[in-house]
Amino acid sequence: MRGPARFASSALIYTALMFGANVGMADIAELREGDMRKLSVHETPVEAASAPFEAAGGGELTLGDFSGKIVLLNFWATWCAPCRHEMPALSTLQADYGGEDFEVVTVAAGRNPQPAMERFFSEIDVDNLPLHRDPTQQFAREMGVLGLPVTVILDREGQEIARLQGGADWASDSARAIVEALLEE
Repeated sequence: MRGPARFASSALIYTALMFGANVGMADIAELREGDMRKLSVHETPVEAASAPFEAAGGGELTLGDFSGKIVLLNFWATWCAPCRHEMPALSTLQADYGGEDFEVVTVAAGRNPQPAMERFFSEIDVDNLPLHRDPTQQFAREMGVLGLPVTVILDREGQEIARLQGGADWASDSARAIVEALLEE
């Protein structure tokens, strides 16, 4: 190919690559309805925190422990009214999609004693989400959490691709469509 034909071919390939690189994020942005309209989808993935947090069974975890999965990371607290409302929806999402490819990871930020966390989950009939903690809030600070609840979506490489500040219905058709689109990538 020579001249204009070569230029047109190169431009077409470049354009396809450029749009193909972020197709997933554009796709999930278009799926936002209802509460999911509050979901801020990043143009490019953002590096997530590396700080550890306390694992439910003891010890420490980092986001690297969830590598290879789509992660819905939720920061909450026992005193947070919107958290009480949205946690059952997160539980439903985990029940429907949780496994090797997807996980809802809940982290109580700040002073949340284990018995209070257990009572909170018991009162709202949630038994399939982890009781991870971040008592010093170092992990939450590194993740840029300024209020509760905050939910962050991480891609399979552990990078932040979207964030929602405040409560939301994570069991809605729109939330499910977003999770399904991410799982298909």
